[in-house]
Amino acid sequence: MNTKVLKFGGSSLADAAHFKKVGQIIREEKERKYVVVSAPGKRHNKDEKVTDLLYQCYDLAVNNQDITPVFLKIEARYNEIIDGLSLKLSLAKEYLEIKNNIISTKSKDYAASRGEYLNGIILANYMGFTFVDPKDMILFNEDGILNPEGTDASICSALKAIEYAVIPGFYGSLPDGSIKTFSRGGSDVTGSMVAKAVKASLYENWTDVSGVLMADPRIVKNPKVIETLTYKELRELSYMGTTVLHEDATLPVRSEGIPINIRNTNSPEDKGTMIIPTYRFKNPNGIITGIAGKTGFTTIIIEKDMMNGELGIGNKILEVLAKNSISFEHVPSSIDALSVIVNSKDLEEKEEFIIHQIIKAVKPDSIMIEDGLALVAVVGHNMVRAKGTAARVFTAIAKADINIKMIDQGASELNIIVGVEEKDYKNTIKAIYNEFVNN
Repeated sequence: MNTKVLKFGGSSLADAAHFKKVGQIIREEKERKYVVVSAPGKRHNKDEKVTDLLYQCYDLAVNNQDITPVFLKIEARYNEIIDGLSLKLSLAKEYLEIKNNIISTKSKDYAASRGEYLNGIILANYMGFTFVDPKDMILFNEDGILNPEGTDASICSALKAIEYAVIPGFYGSLPDGSIKTFSRGGSDVTGSMVAKAVKASLYENWTDVSGVLMADPRIVKNPKVIETLTYKELRELSYMGTTVLHEDATLPVRSEGIPINIRNTNSPEDKGTMIIPTYRFKNPNGIITGIAGKTGFTTIIIEKDMMNGELGIGNKILEVLAKNSISFEHVPSSIDALSVIVNSKDLEEKEEFIIHQIIKAVKPDSIMIEDGLALVAVVGHNMVRAKGTAARVFTAIAKADINIKMIDQGASELNIIVGVEEKDYKNTIKAIYNEFVNN
C-alpha cells in the first residue's frame, strides 16, 4: 500500500474549525498515515501566533519577569481548540511542566517548540493516532547541525511498528537531550524527512494557498497556479523570492525522487501544485513556468583597459568579497569591464573598505557603485525549446518603457534573469506575465 505523509501549517490548525477540516482531509484516504503539524497560526489579522506568545514567555523568563499573563493566553488558545472538538482531554499537566521548564531552563528553542508539541497531542487525540515526539527522532549534532543519517535511521525505527502517527514539526534534540529547533521552514523540513524515511509515495504539504503561483499575487492580480513543476524550477523560483516552500524542505524527498503536492486546506478540492523530479512527458505549463524576483541589490562596476588579457583578475575581485563574507549573485562582464552584483545589505558599513581592497588588488581604471537594482527571473523548462523566448521577454519589458540594466541566462537555459531599477520592479513582472500568460 502507498504511504502518504502530510504536513499542515499553522494557518491550517489555527482553531477547532480548521482542525475539523484537517481531520476530514486525513480520513479521506487511508494512505494518509503520518501527519506533521505546526503550531496554531493566526485566526484573524489582529491575532497572535502561539509561537510568538511562547517567544514572549521566553523573553520574560530571561528577564526574570512573570510569564503567567502571557502563558494563560496560550492555555486559553489550546483549551478553546479542545472544547471546540469536544475532546475529553486535559493538558493541565503539560501546561504546568512547560511553564516551569521555560522559567527554569530559559531555553529559547524549548519555549518555541512547545506550540507544535501541544498541537500534536491534540490532533493525535482527535484522530485516534499515535503521538510521536520528534525529539526522539530528529537528531542534531553538538554543533547544532542536523544529523541526516542518524535522523533517517531513528525515524525508520520509531515509525516501523506505528501505522498512523501525528508528529510535531520544527524541532528535534541535541545529543544531551535538550530541544533544538530548525532555523527556518522547520515543520516543512520535518515532514520531508519523515517522507524520506518511510519511503512515502507522496508528501502532501497543506497550507492556505492552492499551490505555487506563477507570480507574486501582490503584484499580478489573480496569477495562475502552476500545475506541475520540477525541483530545479522550484529551486530557481525559491531563490528569487517564491516563498510557498523553502528549498531546505525539498532536499530529503528530492534525494529519493518523492513528489510533493502543495495543497490548500480551505479548498481541498483544488489539485494544487505537484513538484516532481523531472517531466516524464510534455511539460504541461506554457513556455514559462513562473516569474519571481527580489529587490535590494547593488552593482560594483570595475573597468580596466585590457582586462580580458589579465589572468586572474576576476578571481582577485571575488576573493576580496569572499574575505569580507559577501557572496555574489551575478558577474556580467565585457572586454574591459566586469560587474559584480551583490545584496545591498551585505555591503552596509563595508562599502568603502571593499572599494579600497579591490583598488589595491586589481588597480582598476575606475570603480563605481550603483544601488537600487532589482532582479527578475523568468523560469521554465520549455524555454530551451521555444524559439524567441528571450526576445519576447526583452520586447515586453521595452514596451513597458523599462530599461534593462543587466541580462543573464543560465547555462541550462532554465531561466533568464534581468536586472532593472527598483522603481520598475513590479511593472517588469507585470509586463512579462502579460506577454506569456495573457496574450
